[in-house]
Amino acid sequence: MASNTAVRTVYRLSGVAPTLDAMLDALDHELLDRLGADPHFAEGLGVPAVYITCGMEHTEAPWCEPMSRTTGITVTESVRRTAAVLLLAVDSTVYAIGCDQGYRLIPDHLKDKRFGLSFAIRQMDPNMIRGAVSKSLGQARTDISLVPSGAPVPVLGIRDHSRIVRSLGGYLDDLPLTRSRYTHGKAVSAQGGCGLRIALGIEPEALLSDLRTIARICCEDIPHQDLEFVDHIVPVSDPVTLDALEGALDECLGQPADGRISVSVPSEHHVAYAEATTYLTQINSTGALRSDDFDLGYVLTRARLTPPSRRLKVLREGTVTLARDRRAGATHTIAVTSALTWLEAGISLGSRRFFLMDGEWYETGSAYLEECQATLAALLPLSPSVTLPAWVAGESENDYNNRVADDRPGWLCLDTKNVTNPLRPRDQVEICDLLMPDGTLVLVKRAGSSSPLSHLFSQARVAVELLQESAQVRAEFTAKVARLSGGRFLLPDDFTPKRIVLAMLLKNREHLTPQSVFGFSQITMAQTAKALATRGVTVEVTGIAEGSADLFPLPSGHVGIGEAVLG
Repeated sequence: MASNTAVRTVYRLSGVAPTLDAMLDALDHELLDRLGADPHFAEGLGVPAVYITCGMEHTEAPWCEPMSRTTGITVTESVRRTAAVLLLAVDSTVYAIGCDQGYRLIPDHLKDKRFGLSFAIRQMDPNMIRGAVSKSLGQARTDISLVPSGAPVPVLGIRDHSRIVRSLGGYLDDLPLTRSRYTHGKAVSAQGGCGLRIALGIEPEALLSDLRTIARICCEDIPHQDLEFVDHIVPVSDPVTLDALEGALDECLGQPADGRISVSVPSEHHVAYAEATTYLTQINSTGALRSDDFDLGYVLTRARLTPPSRRLKVLREGTVTLARDRRAGATHTIAVTSALTWLEAGISLGSRRFFLMDGEWYETGSAYLEECQATLAALLPLSPSVTLPAWVAGESENDYNNRVADDRPGWLCLDTKNVTNPLRPRDQVEICDLLMPDGTLVLVKRAGSSSPLSHLFSQARVAVELLQESAQVRAEFTAKVARLSGGRFLLPDDFTPKRIVLAMLLKNREHLTPQSVFGFSQITMAQTAKALATRGVTVEVTGIAEGSADLFPLPSGHVGIGEAVLG
């Protein structure tokens, strides 16, 4: 039985009117003529649609000649690569669907760079992300994470105010697409970046229905709470600031290289970068430089030779062609990019710092506060999963922890029950204050300033890292737990924690909220949670009420008292 869907990559085009003439005019006619492309008008779709087909390559395979020289055996094999692109207007929006090399027929400047990503953060299951591509501001670095079976967002380590997520792949929440009707409950996957790679209906009515569903989701749905951080960092849009940045960069380009400009692989072309063996760079010249890799020195030299105020223009119009073969011509081209998208540059305007990335400007720190606040809000749920009793005035931390363990079946007090520090055997390390029956580590602290909380957060990180990285610490910790519990609490030999609860009493604070936490501690708490999340450990913060000795007198033994919990 023929399939009802096909995996395709669809792009949303900006600035193209939903008419046949406008869609045709938007394409690169010179490129289409050179490739001998054939235009077709797909009237059967019932919407304005143009279908372009052509053969991109039909030549001898590039490995034939060098291998003949190596082996002395002449073998000739041909390569044929095809290309097709369907442009169609659906409800005033123009989409482009490429087949094989068809994406190369779609001008890059027309692609809505956040279309696929916008869909992904609204529809993907944040606990089943299969892959991510992100770039770090100011580091000229691209990070690619792949988890074929899917993993929660924090494990990928992409939630950072200075990191720009360019692509997300994963499993979709239930949605009414054509593929969903034929999967019988199985998860449907997609990849969203500039384009959206997803299974779309093949029949005209099914394809149009799927595109309308995708458009509705991007327009009406809100991002998942665990994925909304992707939208926190957006390009600079203020015209005055952009003019100042471009003027400063133009001046920088006219001076000898000083390290402020570096190479960064364009986000949409990291696959092409891995395949390419030859680069042809053409900037404000009729000829092109052929090189084995991107030549930053050549690009900066060409820019420096350009008159002031025109340097950025020639870089935007200049091209870097990635090809498969040292002898490559147009027929072996993998991708053609703007020279400017290969540059990452840092520019300061007064105290504000900006970076050029993928041809767009971003301000560092613009999302820092927002991201910290979102992280803190997630750490302090309105209904915490763990509640602890009030801490009576005058009660020591050790007495409090022992009382909690005595009052709760299965809990174990490990306050002061330390393990040896493998880095310095004479030193001891406290793993946790309390151990819950499910293996959750509970760390308890009473604080009147940020200093004790800083110790608490450091203890959490050290405890997790030692249990994950040191077999000696794992063995000593699990043995101690078994001995102190009289054999009632047996952890597996390879135990590592999956969850940590930070329980804190803040003096002179009636309620524990993100705002009531000391300012310095708000930052270190958020940083600790992010660091542990990348290690697969979730963090929850819960408050402890301050009890009165008059209301809760302490006898010589440990007596349970009523619970009081702070939201």
